[in-house]
Amino acid sequence: MFNFFSTKPKNYEDIPAGPFHDLSLQKDTVILDVRTPGEFAGGKIRGARNIDIMSANFVNQVKNLPKDKTYLVYCRSGNRSGQACEIMADLGFENLKNLAGGIMRWPFETV
Repeated sequence: MFNFFSTKPKNYEDIPAGPFHDLSLQKDTVILDVRTPGEFAGGKIRGARNIDIMSANFVNQVKNLPKDKTYLVYCRSGNRSGQACEIMADLGFENLKNLAGGIMRWPFETV
């Protein structure tokens, strides 16, 4: 029987800034900032690539990324990056980490 109250299992992990930072230093990780280019220009996590989730071609931009890497995804508060992780999971990505609380909770250096 179908349960209307069941939630879809998350196919990504919300992780705090510490583990996110540690993972960002590993060579097989890709840091994705899914904020707008304007937000991105205002300060980002070192090494991050900007792919705006609000842009019309977000799916086209991410679907060509290599699926064998670990993706560290963040936005301002963790909301849009969670949505980005869901979209990416639907596209077949398996190693997705969402920065819990977003860059607002990032205690480390931004560039």
